[in-house]
Amino acid sequence: MGTNSPTFIGKAAKSPKLSLQYESIGENTTTIRSLDWERSRFDIEFGLRNGTTYNSFIIQAEKTALIDSSHLKFKDIWLKILKNKVDPQSIDYLIVSHTEPDHSGLISEILELNNNIEIYGSKVALQFLENQIHRPFKSTAIKTGNELDLGKNLKNGIHHKLQFISAPNLHWPDTIFSYDHGTNILYTCDAFGLHYCTDELFDLNPEVISSDFRYYYDCLMGPNARSVLQALKRIQSLPKIQTIAVGHGPLLRDNIELWLNNYHQWSSQRKTTDGYAAICYISQYGFCDRLSQAIALGANKAEAEVQLVDIRASDSQELSALIGEAKAVVIPTWPSQADAETQSAIGTLLAALKQKQWVGVYESFGKNDEPIDVIANQLRGLGQKEAFSPLRIKKTPDANTFQQFEEAGTDLGQLLNRKKNIATIKSFDGDLVKALGRISGGLYVVTASQGHDQDKRRGAMIASWVSQASFKPPGLTVAVAKDRAIESLMKVGDRFVLNVLEENNYQKLFRQFLKRFPPGANRFEGISIIENVAQGGPVLSDALAYLDCLVKQRLETTDHWIIYAVVEHGNISNSEAKTAVHHRKVGTSY
Repeated sequence: MGTNSPTFIGKAAKSPKLSLQYESIGENTTTIRSLDWERSRFDIEFGLRNGTTYNSFIIQAEKTALIDSSHLKFKDIWLKILKNKVDPQSIDYLIVSHTEPDHSGLISEILELNNNIEIYGSKVALQFLENQIHRPFKSTAIKTGNELDLGKNLKNGIHHKLQFISAPNLHWPDTIFSYDHGTNILYTCDAFGLHYCTDELFDLNPEVISSDFRYYYDCLMGPNARSVLQALKRIQSLPKIQTIAVGHGPLLRDNIELWLNNYHQWSSQRKTTDGYAAICYISQYGFCDRLSQAIALGANKAEAEVQLVDIRASDSQELSALIGEAKAVVIPTWPSQADAETQSAIGTLLAALKQKQWVGVYESFGKNDEPIDVIANQLRGLGQKEAFSPLRIKKTPDANTFQQFEEAGTDLGQLLNRKKNIATIKSFDGDLVKALGRISGGLYVVTASQGHDQDKRRGAMIASWVSQASFKPPGLTVAVAKDRAIESLMKVGDRFVLNVLEENNYQKLFRQFLKRFPPGANRFEGISIIENVAQGGPVLSDALAYLDCLVKQRLETTDHWIIYAVVEHGNISNSEAKTAVHHRKVGTSY
């Protein structure tokens, strides 16, 4: 089937939210793209504005290989198109790029159709699969340098040989890339992807998807920036890459250099001389994977360097080195009845700790955890400095939980970079910073909320860097520091409220929202607010005016995001009153 004639199955059937696309992407190579048009959250903590896709691929030569499967929700329509286009009995190999359920959810069903399929995956991936599908299967463990020869296609003689590249922590410890020398297609699963659902197969319009590409990087790849740079270095030795076949979103073909350069630039910017935080987790135990990602995301917002460390998957020598060289270490609660392998890893971790390190501990919510207070007391006994108060979980983690963990990560990042930030401020010329500080601005409180009921995330901050930016449509800009908690609620497509403070009635609100909040704290406690007046968030009862805003664009600077938003509606409480004005003494702080 040609690249201009996609086949859609299921879009007009039982659920218009789910559809499939079957299309050629290269010689003897097709994709089955599962289009999840209305998915609004990914891994609970990451909000989606444009849905997502789960992409799998089929290479047909003398041997046939299937690369990844799909989410279980696509079971019926995905298996139907597979059986319609490819005889399952002809599939020789299933290559598992990594085992997160959105890519491996149908492996058990595939093996039901053909139990002779041999599964290729990293050693860690095969271990994870054993626990996921609970059935025997033929397998081969692969790593960097291993190859799989699929032979020549009998019709056109193209020789398909797959070369494997280990890419751990992108964004799970079991990830592996596959490069087909017959088509110059690189299969990367999560890496270089984006959560963007479209029937457009390739990246024809980079400006349309660039904000989602960056958001995906920040959420999933940024916390693994060190691993990203390692993976980029490994793929440099490959012949020219014609297509990057990603696991989510449109495939990358027309702007490959742009996307690779973005990954290199963003990851390089996250390297710091102040040392890194080793954020540990136990793969496939409780909510460890996602909670550690939330902490890492927060630390990265403060421009701290992090290294996610899978305690279970790391060998003892590597684990000892990563922990011993870190400036801070974040440790999860572990199973009270841990297996011998996990117990050994925990012992290695604790033995590698140094007395001058910052250490934090969080609950994994595996429902069989060693008590967090026991672990925290054990760490204090070893002479560690507490990076943050123990992060406790009393119910199944929701959006608020992940927001709390992200905020704790930001506090940790600020702690690590404290000396560097002070040095930066001192490096400015005195007259320059005094002159810059004479730029005055109004006083505002930005509020934002997302979600519903108990799963609602809310944020607020004092803002003075606000300016009207357009007449038609009415628009404004707000500068938001990258390490502000509310920044994650102000992505393109999000809404927020700009509350204008009154000249003679702002002190209480100013004090409330200027103070430092502990992770997860209610920023509106003791403050009168009006709900459901504006779509973007709560309106402060004592505000002079409010503007309900929709984010349209974001411009990145070194330490702030410039948010451009269209004002959808607003109101004023006193047309005679004036806006409170903020005067600074220096230009290196608010």
